[in-house]
Parts: sequence; C-alpha cells; structure tokens
Amino acid sequence: MTRFLTLAALSSLALSSLAVTVNPVTSRSVISEEPPRSTGLDKILVIWSDTPDFRLEISDVSSGVKISRYSNLGGGYAEEVPFYWEGDMAVIEHARSDMGYIITQDDRNYCFWIVNYATRQFDVQSVDAVTPQDCNDTRISISGSGAAIKYYSIDGRPVTLSREINVDYLNLEWSEEEKNYVQVSRRKVFDFLEPEIMLNPPLYCNSAVTVSGDRFLTHWGATREAVSAVLPANGLSVETEAVQTNIPEFSDENPSNIVNNNSEGLGGSAPADITFTAYTTDAVIHNEWQISTDMEFNLVDYRFNQQVLDYTFDHDGTYYVRYVGSNSDGSCETAGEVYTVNIGASELRIPNAFSPNDDGINDVWKVAYRSLVSFKCEIFDRYGNRIISFTDPTSGWDGKRGGKKVSPGVYYYVIEAKGADGKKYKKAGDINIIGSKRNSNSSATNPVQ
Repeated sequence: MTRFLTLAALSSLALSSLAVTVNPVTSRSVISEEPPRSTGLDKILVIWSDTPDFRLEISDVSSGVKISRYSNLGGGYAEEVPFYWEGDMAVIEHARSDMGYIITQDDRNYCFWIVNYATRQFDVQSVDAVTPQDCNDTRISISGSGAAIKYYSIDGRPVTLSREINVDYLNLEWSEEEKNYVQVSRRKVFDFLEPEIMLNPPLYCNSAVTVSGDRFLTHWGATREAVSAVLPANGLSVETEAVQTNIPEFSDENPSNIVNNNSEGLGGSAPADITFTAYTTDAVIHNEWQISTDMEFNLVDYRFNQQVLDYTFDHDGTYYVRYVGSNSDGSCETAGEVYTVNIGASELRIPNAFSPNDDGINDVWKVAYRSLVSFKCEIFDRYGNRIISFTDPTSGWDGKRGGKKVSPGVYYYVIEAKGADGKKYKKAGDINIIGSKRNSNSSATNPVQ
C-alpha cells in the first residue's frame, strides 16, 4: 500500500502553518520537533514507515515553488526534486526519509528533516550491574537497541535527536534537616542507548534499576522497559559531626568563672569530652575513627572501630581526628572532615572574696581554671571545721552551710589539682565573705591570687 506524507504550507511558509499527516495504516501520528536555531532547520519530522519511500504532498504553494533534497552533505549540495501537480498540491511520488528538504518560494526557504523511526526502534531486554564495580560510579550493562538518531543541519553538521531514555533507581541523599542519609528517587536521561552506562553519584543503597523509553514510543503509547534485580550498593559516602559536651560558659559579669573556653573550636580546657559521629551510606561496612598528633595522619595514635566515638582529651596539645570507612573487602574508602582539637596548658586562679547576697553579682565563690584533669577543694571556718568539699572545678560555694548562710568574715580553702600538662597545684588561702552593707562597694572588684 502506498504511504504518503502531506504538508500544507501557506505561501508565507510560516512555521506555525505546517501540518503533517501519515497514512492511517501506520496508526502512529507524525511527531514534530523544534530543532535548535543553529541547525538552520524549521522542523524535524519523526514518522513511522515500513517502506523506504512514501508519497509527499505539499499544499498551499504557488506554481513557482521549488523543492530540493539534501543528505548528510548539507544544503549546499541539495538537488532539486521532481514533482507533479494534483490540483493545488505539489506531489513527490517517491520521497525518502532520513533526508532534508528545502521548500523555496518567493525567495524564502522552509527547511525540514524527516526521520523514519521504524528503521531505528528502541528496545531493551535486560538490565544488570557490571562486575566488578569501582568506587566512584555504578556501571550498568543494558541489552537492547537504541542507537543515536542523527539528522543533519543545513551546513551538514550531524546533530543527535535525543531519545530521552529514562533510567530510574533509588539512592541516598544527605539531609541536613534529618541529620542522616534519606532515600530518594533518581532519574538519569540518556540521548541514546549504550551497552554500558554509568550512574554518578554511584548507588549508595541497594536498588533495582529500570530502563524505559524512548520518548517516541511513549508518545505512541508503546513504551518499552526492563527492570534489573536489586543491585548491591557500591558507593561510599560519609558525613560527620563533632559535639563537645562540656564547654563551660563564660560570663563577662563574673570573669572568675572560667579561663579560656576556646569558643571558636573544639577543645580548650581539659578534660574536653567530645562525641564524634559518622553517618554513612549502605556500602560502608568497616568504621574507624583515627586520632593523631600528625595532621597528615602518617602516624595514627589511636584507632576506634565504631561509628560513634565518645572521647575525653585530658592532655594538652593539638590533636587531629578523622573518620575513615571502607567497603567489605577494603577496596574502596571514604573519609570525613578532619577535626582539630586544641587543649591548652593548665591554669588555676582563685578569688579571695565574694558577696553571696543574691543580687546576681559575685554570689558564688568559684575558681577560674583551664585544663584541669583532677581537682579537690575543701573550705573551712576559722575553727577548722569543714564546711564543704567538692571535686568539680565548675562547682563553687554559695556561702551556705547546711542550707543556711554563714556570717560574713574570713574562711579558708585548701585545693589540690592536676593539669592536663602534668602540672600539680597545691593551694591554700583566705576567702572573705563581704557583708550586705558593703556589697555596693566591694562587688565592683574581684581580686584573685
């Protein structure tokens, strides 16, 4: 049966006026595409024809129309095509697909390329993972057909007409809100089908992979697809965080409270309790936190095979901490951020007066310290009776004994402590409790020794 293609064009050859139909026997409508302007083409027409030639009808053109056809050599090598008239239609009896056509009328050109999809159909039979995989992407092997569809611009340049083949799968994505990796749907779109494609980023979780398309078959309601078995994750990724749980608060109103809390980084005053946490993708099997005094980690001092590490830094110095994870056979690794922990030299300063009058200023007697790893303080009255004893340097004395305030006067402290740098402290001295009548004058100063 004769196939035919009909083009109705106004004498102006305006793009919007082009209408195309195909013999209804094919049951597939012509797909009209807008090519890039750089091609010099006005249309790409995708048809389905089981025969190499067909009848092309061009209507609404005047007797002065000229029709030319060109191949991959470009419009400069176009050859005029013979046609005849049927009423007001110019008819090309044996038009061919995979060719470009130029309709010239009134010194204006209208150019289009015809693609016969029937000769380059898309199909897909199977989808699987390539073995072995590397660390940076996931390679997928596909059995099927769907080579690149090429057409040629007016100047003879080859251009790919994208099939828009879809590759769908699940993957993991880091969520700052949830502080974890969450599963998301992902789609990669390919212009044509190759025996092997790469997914990058790689599979971070186990997932089946679906290959479907192409867009022309989808347009005609005949989509092809194939689904793989569940493929194992091979991609490694990690996000880490470090939280210091014992950062002391600094008070400008009461500077005796603390000495240097290293508010701009980790560490500061020892002992520094820090929790390091690694959040990893599914292919990470082996976990290791490393602590080193070498920022290049050429020498690792401590290794911990866990995702969450609680560590106390109780010696002065600079430490570097990082996470390293690997897959089951150790062939792939992923590393997290390098954290710097600075532990300062020890220091102890002791106030000799305070005014526990509940005015919010200098109400508690506290030592100022940095990097103490052991501490013991005892406070006595002038008769040698012990009032209070404590081992936490962040604690203090509120001027009470048994829940009741003691009288203003002189009291005594004895302190033994040890610094993270090995320095030992043995201190003893007076504590002056200033009475309420003198609070307004005394609270402005805070002498220490």
